[in-house]
Formats: sequence, C-alpha cells, structure tokens
Amino acid sequence: MTSNETNPLDPVTFEVLKNSFITAVDQMAEQMLRTCYSFVIYNRDFSNGLHDAEGNSVAQGNQDIAVHVGTLHFTCKDVIRTFEGEMKPGDVYAINDPYAGGTHFSDVRLIRPIFDDDTLIAFSQSNGHWSDLGGSVPGSFDVSARDMFREAVRITPVRLFRAGEFCHDVAGMIAANTRDPASIIGDIHSQAQATQVAEREVLRLVKKYGRGQVLQGMNEVQDYVERAARQRIAALPDGTWETVDYIDRDPGSGEGMIPIRVKMTIKGDRIHYDFTGSHPTISSIYNSAPGATFSAVVAGMKTFFPDLPLNSGFYRMISITAPENSVVSAEWPVAVTGFLMPFEKIMNAIFEMWSKIMPERAIACAFNLEYLLAGGRDLRSPEKPIFMFYEWLPGGWGGRNGKDGSDVTTACFGTGLMSQPNEGNERVNPTRTTEFQILRDSAGPGKWRGGTGVQKTSVLLDSENAVMSYICDRERAVVWGVEGGLPSMPHGLSIRRNGEDASKWLGSVFSDYPVYTGDEFARPTAGGGGFGDPLERDPEAVREDVIDDYVSIERAARDYGVVIREVDADLCEYEIDLPATETLRADLRSKRVGWARMAPEEVSDLYKKGEIDVLDVVRRHAVILDWETGDVLPKTTEQFRDSFEKRTVAHWT
Repeated sequence: MTSNETNPLDPVTFEVLKNSFITAVDQMAEQMLRTCYSFVIYNRDFSNGLHDAEGNSVAQGNQDIAVHVGTLHFTCKDVIRTFEGEMKPGDVYAINDPYAGGTHFSDVRLIRPIFDDDTLIAFSQSNGHWSDLGGSVPGSFDVSARDMFREAVRITPVRLFRAGEFCHDVAGMIAANTRDPASIIGDIHSQAQATQVAEREVLRLVKKYGRGQVLQGMNEVQDYVERAARQRIAALPDGTWETVDYIDRDPGSGEGMIPIRVKMTIKGDRIHYDFTGSHPTISSIYNSAPGATFSAVVAGMKTFFPDLPLNSGFYRMISITAPENSVVSAEWPVAVTGFLMPFEKIMNAIFEMWSKIMPERAIACAFNLEYLLAGGRDLRSPEKPIFMFYEWLPGGWGGRNGKDGSDVTTACFGTGLMSQPNEGNERVNPTRTTEFQILRDSAGPGKWRGGTGVQKTSVLLDSENAVMSYICDRERAVVWGVEGGLPSMPHGLSIRRNGEDASKWLGSVFSDYPVYTGDEFARPTAGGGGFGDPLERDPEAVREDVIDDYVSIERAARDYGVVIREVDADLCEYEIDLPATETLRADLRSKRVGWARMAPEEVSDLYKKGEIDVLDVVRRHAVILDWETGDVLPKTTEQFRDSFEKRTVAHWT
C-alpha cells in the first residue's frame, strides 16, 4: 500500500493507532524476554515488527536493534512470495536467508500471517539471534569461511506451524543441525508466541475500530513517515558528499585494508547512496548481502532523525547503487555471517557525511562491535554438557559537536542490546570474570573526547574440547577522529595459557582456536574517536577526566598537552600547571605535523625499543603495525595516513 484514496483518519484515531501498532511490537519483546531459552536473546539480541498485508513495515519496537529492522520487510516479502495463496490462520513460517534480504544466518525470523475472519490483513514477525546454527565452529562464526556451506544452516521460507499445529519434523530437523537443539526448540516456541501477541493486539484493534480503519491506519502511518522525511530532506541543500572507511583486511589476500566507498547525493526530496568503488567480496565472512547494506544505510541515516518512527515510509525516499559481488553486495554462496563489520563501517561513513549537513548533530567514529564465541564440553554440567559462550562488550561512541562521546555504550548497530551481566554468563558457561572496568586512555582525544571503552578479562573453567572464535575489526582501521580529533586504539584479544606468565596477542580475527581449563583471555574495546583539536580542550575538562580515571596523567600531557600534578589521589586532588600547559601545547603544535609524517620504519624502531607505545604509534604517528611483531604494515599505513591527513591533520591550525 502506498496511497490512501479514502478519507483520512481523524487525528486522534490516527495517533492512537500509530502508537498502538508500536505498543503491540513492544509487547512482543516483553513476551520474548520472559520465555526465551537462549541467553543471547535474553540480552535483547532480537527485534520484532508489524507488517501490512504486502509485507511493508508498519511498526518496530522502541528498543528493537537497528541492524534488524531495515531488513524485516524483505524477509516478510520473501515468505509472501513463497506461500502466497496457501496461507492459513495459525501458520507460522521461518526464514534466516541473508540472500533474501536478511542479515546473517544466526538471525532467525518467525513470521505469522494475521487474518480477520478469512481475510489476510497483516503479518507479525519475530527475529532472534540463535546462539548456534551449526557450521564448522561453535557459534557459527568461522572467519575463515569463504562460502555459506561452512557457516550455518540456511533456512529458506518453511512452515513451522501449520494452521496452529507445530511441525515437529521440520523444527526437529533444524534443531538437530545445531549444537544446542533444546534451546532452539524453546526459542522457536518463544518467538511464535511473540508473533501471536501481536496478532491478538491487531485483532483487538480491529474489533474496536473496524477492519477498514485499522488497515487505513497501517497505510497512513507509512505515508506520514514518508511525508515528514521528504519534507525534511527537501529543506536541505542539494549536493553530493562522499567518504571511505575500511575493513581491516582480507585474510586470503595479504596486507591492506578493504575500502568501502560511499557517495551520498541529495536531490529534492530523495537521497541516493552509491557504493561504486567498494572492494570486491573477500575471502572471509566479512561481506554484506544487499539487505544488510540497505539496513546499514537506514540505521545510519535514521540516527539523524531520531524523532521519526521507522517503517517502510522512511525507505521510499532512499535508493542505493551497490556493485554486484562487492563487499557490500554479496550474493549466494559468498560467506556473510560477519556482515556487521561492513555494516558498522557504512553507518560511520554515513555519520560522517550527515555531520557535514547537520553539524549540530555531528559525531566522530564509534567503536566496532566485537563477538567472543567459545564452545565445548562443560564439565560442571553433565545434564547439559555442551556450552555456548557468546558475548559482546560495550565501548565508546564518537565525540560530538559540543559534547563528549557516550561512554561504555552498546554498539551503534543496535543500541537496544544489553551489556551482558557477568553473573548470567558465569551461570550458563564455564567462565569466571576477573576484570571488567572502564579502560583508561581508550577514548579518542579531542576538543570533545570520544566515549570510553572497557577492558574485560575472563578465565575458562572446567571444560573439555573447547575452542574460541573472535569476530571483530578496527585492529588496523582504528576508530578515527574528525575535525582534528585523534583516533582511539586498536581492537584485539590476548590469551595467557594456564601456568604461563606471558600473554599472546591473537588480534581481532581468528576462529577455532583451542582453549583449555585455566586459560585467561583479555580484550579491550575501543573508545570513540575524538571531535575537534585535543589541544583546544578545556584543561579543566582534562583534569576531570584524570579524576574520573578516564585519562592518565601521562596521556593528558601527550594527547592534550595538559600538565597535571597529583596532589592526593585518594582524595582525587589534582592540580593543573597552566604555564607548563601553555608551553607544552605550543611545543606539540610545532611538532605534531612532522610526527604524523615520520617515516613508518622509524616509528616501528621506536616501538620495538619501548620508547613509544601503541597509542603513540596510532595517535601521534598515524602508523599501523603488526601489533605482535612491531613490523610496519606499509599499505595499511598508507591508507590509514590518508584518512588521518583528511580527518585530523587538515583541521589543525
């Protein structure tokens, strides 16, 4: 439905129906939280939606994560294409197909047609991330997979309930191909019940207002969002903006970052995004299928229109060009489970372009989502011997125009996610958390600093045949600052074997790594990039950051040029030496451009000698090293320096 030929609803009825649709979806979420089996779903890695009879999105929930909602209409429409003319009341269908507009195989959608009498009037959809869908490694994230056959079970549209009767055979076949079939069956019933909650609410509205008005309301809420969005776009100047961000590497093609190029054009009340020039698909799971790329565009752009509801009306003004077989337009059977890595690059690129158009909402780069997955035999629990540890951490968002970035916040791909409680993870997995705290000096320095990241360290307890995978990025394409702001820090994981003193750096990309009882694994998350020249930050704000333990005294001097003396750390008393600060800032201004252009090999030598640290390498010298050996990565450094020159050096005065 794209037009309304009947008399419009009166304003009160329209507003009641608009909010009732959203409330129905929120109630789906409450149902899932109380009935799900998987710990990952309990921590809100899910979303729900209400669709009209054509599959167009009518409403999402208030906390549904952005990465999903821009794809729900695609999977609903694929189910319609498959079962059109065969649907019955009580049917529920499943789909997880990334190539049909989904995200990755772990996001399994259950879709229920809603009938009033014998007339199909709507669909409800529940999407949950199942912690395992089979494939070559526990958690179904094998970064070395080149195609989907090593990733997971691909579910093309299939019935799980037929006229209200549970299809045990189909559900059992799907569950049997996973490492935790009991939880899978439980989550199927939880999601199916969530779709029934929306069905109940829609039919209640039909009984109260009549079918015609409810259907008209579904149409009008989409028209309303389209109209409001087009008006705002039309009020902006026409023009073209472009930028580039990077994935760290293609594991099968040597050193060098993978570019994602985005050009945005506003013309009248329409917006076009062009990804021409983006890299071809790569030999890992870090590819995005077209539906996920569309969702990234929507999520990034919607950040700048926070007051508008999100439904298919918002999508009507957007068009996309994505080259075939590129990292942002992968086709079957290319591996796509790690689509979140290009997804968040697209979001941050869009943040950067929209920051030029709406400087009052400008924001620097946010940290990159990371997933730690481990699985094996839990020797503590003979009744459920296989464990599936699946965890993500919060980090920092970019500094903003006039404000520091958000500290310790869930990733930009889905702010509805919860930070998983240690106690919950320790209960269901053989792990113990030994450290979880805000990470000092993780925030990208700026006039307005980025938000802070965290450091988490855990120990593997009684287990057997356990392996670990780490899915992350920005170990090399380090979180960047803008308008003269500085980068954050590299991502990556270190492991210290039981009984050993030294840790080994594993980096941000590995799968199927054997781990044993007593092994300790530690990982930081980056902060957000800095916004504006850090030498222009109010020294008092730097002192407050030192008091809060967000910034060390050493980095206050090295990054901000602020000289601070500790008076009494227990009483949080620190003094600023203003004359020394003025002198140091003048010295830094005279030297920093030269530092940023120092020969990379010289930087590497200083790092290997211990004369500078990782933060100096990235923030002062804009060099990317192999963080285990200290050797220069020449192509990566060239790419990173180009970004640093444009986003940072060019804005220093």
